[in-house]
Amino acid sequence: MLAPTPVPTPPDIDPETLPAAPGRIDALDGARGLALLAMAAYHITWDLGFLRMTPENYALTPPGKAAAHIIAGSFLALVGIGLVLANGRGVRPRPFLWRLARIGGAAGLITAATWFAFPESYIFFGILHCIALSSVLALPFVFLPAALTGLVAVAVVAAPHLVQAHWLDGPELYVLGLGRRLPMTNDWVPLFPWFGLVLAGVALGRLGLPARLARWRARRRPGRALAFAGRHSLVIYLVHQPALLAMLAALAWVTGPHPRAGLTEFRREYQANCTRTGGGPEACRIAGRCTGDALRREKLWGGGSFTPEQRARAQALSQACYEAAEGTAAP
Repeated sequence: MLAPTPVPTPPDIDPETLPAAPGRIDALDGARGLALLAMAAYHITWDLGFLRMTPENYALTPPGKAAAHIIAGSFLALVGIGLVLANGRGVRPRPFLWRLARIGGAAGLITAATWFAFPESYIFFGILHCIALSSVLALPFVFLPAALTGLVAVAVVAAPHLVQAHWLDGPELYVLGLGRRLPMTNDWVPLFPWFGLVLAGVALGRLGLPARLARWRARRRPGRALAFAGRHSLVIYLVHQPALLAMLAALAWVTGPHPRAGLTEFRREYQANCTRTGGGPEACRIAGRCTGDALRREKLWGGGSFTPEQRARAQALSQACYEAAEGTAAP
């Protein structure tokens, strides 16, 4: 059995105040379980939009994206705290490498599965990939002063706003997140800024947060359920989204799409195409709303490919809406 690697005592906390490495802290497991619950809610929202069961995909709206960032950030901060908890008394090579292998293997499974399911937007560097690489990069910071780690965390989070260059746009550098181009992928968690959240968690751990949280115990059923989920977070993460998508797909097969599914996106694209071809912004906005409503009224909405007659009818409706909108929007 490998012995723990001896390391200097971190100056910010007394290692004797840390819980024993093999133990569990209910508060951290519960926080991880709460993050899983929030992630499941987000994925349900995304699935409903993907299956056209809601008027638009609310997970892709600004509030939805903000929620996704908060959820991912909480997971990554907990990774940093966990690194201190597991290695604060000295690096334990075998548990660390075993954990890294499990997370790295799961990340590989995610890449392979999404390559087959969504080849145009497969996940090549999602949250599990980021956790695996960040765990390696953050390990030395477990033994550095918390103030220094905090400063580096701030720099990493700020880097995408300060450093953007075209030469960083190559696909091989997408992992950094410092280019100007956004990759086509269903989940992208580049090192900048997200590694900064892991370092922030390390800094919190170095300031003694795990020792303070260790006093709390999950005694009520909801707390115990969250803590249980947090202890099995990797398995739940891998299983929950395919299960949710399968159940909702079966429901969508029964109910059919929402009658207004895609209408907001249609209006947005109509207005963009209309203004690009020389139309006035206000007239294009009015015409986009009119055309969408007309297509739904004429039973030409959501019907898949048009016949030549249907296409001609749709074009006539669009033209009539734009001519009417020009008159309405004219000064």
